[in-house]
Order: sequence, then C-alpha cells, then structure tokens
Amino acid sequence: MSKSPIYDVIVVGAGPAGYSSAIRCAQLGLKTACIDNWRNKQGQRILGGAHLNSGCVASITLLESAKLYHALNHDLKKHGIHAENISVDIAAMIDHKDTIIDALGHRITELFNHHKIDSIHATAKLLNARQIRISPVDGSETSIVEAKHIILATGSSPMQLPYAKVDNEFIVDSFAALNMTTLPKKLAIIGAGVIGLELASIWSRLGSETILLEAQESFLSLPDQQISREAYRIYTQQGFDLRLGARVTAAKKGSKKVMVEYQDQEGSHSLRVDKLIVASGRKPNTENLAAPEANLLLDENGYVYVDENCRTNLPGVYAIGDLNLLGPMLAHKGIEEGVFVAEQIAGRHSTINYDTLPSVIYTDPEIAWVGQTEQALRAMGEPIKIGIFPFHATARAHASDRTEGLIKLIAHADSDALLGVHIIGVQASELIAEAVLAMEFSASSEDFARTIHAHPTRSEAFHEAALAFKKKTLHIPN
Repeated sequence: MSKSPIYDVIVVGAGPAGYSSAIRCAQLGLKTACIDNWRNKQGQRILGGAHLNSGCVASITLLESAKLYHALNHDLKKHGIHAENISVDIAAMIDHKDTIIDALGHRITELFNHHKIDSIHATAKLLNARQIRISPVDGSETSIVEAKHIILATGSSPMQLPYAKVDNEFIVDSFAALNMTTLPKKLAIIGAGVIGLELASIWSRLGSETILLEAQESFLSLPDQQISREAYRIYTQQGFDLRLGARVTAAKKGSKKVMVEYQDQEGSHSLRVDKLIVASGRKPNTENLAAPEANLLLDENGYVYVDENCRTNLPGVYAIGDLNLLGPMLAHKGIEEGVFVAEQIAGRHSTINYDTLPSVIYTDPEIAWVGQTEQALRAMGEPIKIGIFPFHATARAHASDRTEGLIKLIAHADSDALLGVHIIGVQASELIAEAVLAMEFSASSEDFARTIHAHPTRSEAFHEAALAFKKKTLHIPN
C-alpha cells in the first residue's frame, strides 16, 4: 500500500456539491483532489454524479423530448400545422439524452483540467480526519491519500423497498427508469412525490398508461397546499392515475409482467403492469464511506451530523449536499455549500441563507417555490395576506397555448415583507429566480407592485399578484 503527497483539500464525490467545492478550492489557491467512481454505460469515467447522470439533468432532457412528441401528436393542429405518421424511437431518445450528459460531464472534466484539480477515479473510504484510502476503479493498487481538509460530497441514491425488490428489468429504480429503451404500455410508479411525478411526466407523454401509488393520504405535502391542489387537478387532466392512500404490500415478476398488490381504505387491490418504477425517495450515500475507527458521527438514517458550518465531528472534515440535513436534497443547495466550505477553508467566511433556497419540481407544468407556505404560516399564527394571479389572464400564456397554473404571493399583513412565493406553471423554475432575489433583498409586496414588468410576458403575473393585495389587478376582476 503506497502513500501519496498531502493535498490542501480532498473532495470525495464529483456531483454538483463536490465538483463545485473542488473548483472553488482550486480558485482559492488550494491544492485540490477530487475522488469519484461514477462510470457511464460504456464503463468510462464521467463527472457530475447522480444529478447529471441519473437525476434532474437526465430527467429534464428526456422530458423535453417527450414534450415535443406529445405536442406533435396533440397540439399542432390548433396552430394550423399538420404532421402525419409521427412515431417515437425510445432508444434514440435515450441516446440523445446520453449524448447531452456526456458533453456536460466532459465540460466538468475540462474545468478540472483548467483549475489543475487532480481527478482520481476510485472509491474512497475515510480512515481518519486526514487520510483516505482509495481503491481505483481499474483495479490497480490501493493507496492512501492525505489532506489538511476533507470534504465529503458523495450524494444520495434511490431507496430500496423490501416488498418491491429492484431487478432493473421489470421492477426498476429511478436511474433505470431514465434508460428504458422500450415504451411500457402500462406503467406503475411507487411514490407520487417529486421523483415519481417527474418520471410520470416523461412516460405518460410518450404514451404509457401511468398509475402512481402514493401511501400518503395527501398529495404533495412539501409545496403550498393550494399549489398542490392545482397540481393534482392538472396532472389528473393530463391522464395521471393518482391513487392516494395506496400502500404497496408486494410486487412480483411473472409472465413478463409485474403483479403489484396494494391496500387502501377500500381494501386490497392488485395491478398487472409492464413495468414498476420504485420512486420512494433517496438515502445519503454514507454506507462504507468511513472506516469504523474514523468515528464519523451519523444519525439513524445515515445522514452525517454537521454544525451550521457543515463541519462534522472530525476536525477538518466537512459534509455537504445530500449527506447533511441542513436543507433539502437539492443540487443548488449542494453547490452553495460546496462554495461555502471552500471559502471557510481559505479563511473567507460567508453565509448561506437557507430561508431563500428555491425548490423546483421538474414536471410539466413545473412547480417552484421559495419561503414559507400558507399552511405553515397560519400554524405559526403569523398575520398574512395573499395575492394570487392565474396565468390564464396573461396574453403570453394564451399566445403559447399554455394557460394552466398561477402565482401566489404571501406577505406579512403588517410589515408587507414577502414571506413566500409559490408558482405552478410553464417555466416556473425560471420565474422563481425573481422571487428569490426579491426575498434575498427583503422586498415587500409593494416593491413587486411598483416594479415594471414587460408586457406581454409570464413574469408580469408577479406584478399582478402584488396588485391583488390591494384589489388593483388590471387583467382580472378584483
């Protein structure tokens, strides 16, 4: 077992949190290495982690293809455009997604080369506060690398269910669900949360009969409940078969089908589907991350204990992104923590405002929000006021023939400070940035009302929602 030179920083993991942290460390003049073991379908190294290869980037790429196919089949005639014999090649669609992923992964590699970051293709195990044992993916000799600081950023992976064991042929996880090369005629998804809905948005548009089995009695508990109700209405109209309070008890493969058994308030039921996707959440990748003698402190669910500065119980060791519970499992949360920790190590102290961290669900239409929900604020007894504006009252929405959804502003009834902004609609993930910026600078609803927005645009719904506080909307009756 050989021993390598000491680095200033070693980052374990090359997902958004890890690669961002490594790049920022290198920018600050720190000698940096990044260890990651991800391989693409050809067995070649690719950076970007699960987020790029099997998460949001892969998902939204496929969704864009699915939206085009759906539009060609269902939406063009009203525009006076006629197309005949439209077909879909799922395998080619997957290849297109893989080409984009590979290009983005190579771009990260180029950034590593530019910043002179040592990129090590291996699995890593934390031995103590300064040492990591690496086992190269190519099977070459195991070695130990040392650093003054270690940043753990190994991300998360799909949770497994004992009653629906994944074989990635008939019962598949979210990664395999983004790589199916044939169209299931009938598809069931365990979980109607963020991941389940995003996958349903893809495959239902391509023509699969899609059934979502959600154990919870309520639909989408994380967003504002008015947004969730609107989402339920829209997704049901799109053809999603949403079954709430449906607890799956067994799933078995047989005769090239999957038999799914579940229970709800009406009793026991069974389904026969071509594919079953398990989308029941994610877990932090901390299994085998640290040797027992390292004494890295984890909670009962495998998350790494950290303080408000992402420091673990080991001096000089940090845990960022999906490994900690400082915020939700979001790529941009991990990116900010990566930069935050890098600057701490370099002696530059900054802050992260988790209160203005945006959340996005990449369905179609998208859901996005920042700040508090109405139900949370009412539970706290906060005096609030609400301004709502539907997209169907904007000219731009009609021009694009996508009028579904709304913007909801929540402000303090006394101070007028914005406390939450919630959107369901086309490009909600882009629109929410305006709300994040406004809240970061402590804007009021009056600030939104006085800000001139271009007309016709979707963003002017912000302006109108703010005018709604004083019953001054211009394009709907007050």
